[in-house]
Amino acid sequence: MNKKEDWSIELSEYIKQGEPTRVEKTKTWGTAIGLQEVDGLKPSEYLIETAKEHIEGNIDLPEVEHRINEYYKVLGKRKTEEVENSEEADKVAVRITEILSEKSFNFNPTELVMIHQRLFSGVYKHAGKIRDYDFIKAEWVLNGDTVTYSQYETIKPALQYDFEKEKEFSYKDLPIEESINHLCRFTSDIWQVHPFCEGNTRTTAVFIIKYLRTFGFNINDDVFAEHSWYFRNALVRANYKKIEKNIFEDISFLEKFFYNLLQNTNFDLKNRYMHVDYNQSANDTNLKCNDCTLDEQVIINIIKSNPTIRQEEIANMINKSVRTVKTRMIAMQEKGLIERKNGKRNGEWIVL
Repeated sequence: MNKKEDWSIELSEYIKQGEPTRVEKTKTWGTAIGLQEVDGLKPSEYLIETAKEHIEGNIDLPEVEHRINEYYKVLGKRKTEEVENSEEADKVAVRITEILSEKSFNFNPTELVMIHQRLFSGVYKHAGKIRDYDFIKAEWVLNGDTVTYSQYETIKPALQYDFEKEKEFSYKDLPIEESINHLCRFTSDIWQVHPFCEGNTRTTAVFIIKYLRTFGFNINDDVFAEHSWYFRNALVRANYKKIEKNIFEDISFLEKFFYNLLQNTNFDLKNRYMHVDYNQSANDTNLKCNDCTLDEQVIINIIKSNPTIRQEEIANMINKSVRTVKTRMIAMQEKGLIERKNGKRNGEWIVL
């Protein structure tokens, strides 16, 4: 059994117990630890034990961070390369957990930079700093070729452009497949800018999770926890083309990831499917297409998890007025997306 299976199994026990606070903490830790895989990093056993104490409510996150810092300070000069990798994984996982546990969020490039600074302070000398050089990076999924990243002189204006374009975009009444496609393109665009020397994928992931929550989504944490390496390779394929080999940017892999993330679909997220030499027809799966908008999908996800939930509670969860929620849900019933069974007082919502 490898280390990833070890920590996944240990933490999954808290989900089986079903206590809401522990379940939420466990899923956040799963995402935070799983994201370290994008850079081939594995957590230490000490982190897992400390995370379990936090999940059980015995210590808070500042104490978790203090213990991890002290643990590696004691090791001092005895650190091997493996221990140094675990140190980065542990410290960054704690900080991801902290950020994802916070409600605050600002949609602008400064927030992206701030997240990078918080994640990698004391880990990278360049934490929170925009890169000042151009680079290439050999990718397994591209047979050693590289994505073309933004030139360092254009990073700030490129980010500003992508954010302004997203701010101006309206998801109102847009079919879910168009909304997910647009979210994928925004995500791949800011990743392609690659504003930092290292840690871009983890920073992008944390930012996007926070952004998706502003829509009211309670995202499927297992997707990032179990498929973070797929997420990175999907970003690579979304930004790579080789015309002479008839290879073009392919957003479909990232879309499958987002469908699983937001709609709890079950697309098979295999890294080998994305390799440029893979026979695409062998994995030719159509994307799920529902006749609903992004806002409607949020409500569907909520009532799937709690069919007896009241509209007042839904309004509070998605930060909308009760009147707006009622109007939206009437429209959803007329579209045949949901229906009410057994009346107002003792009834429940059914997803059609």
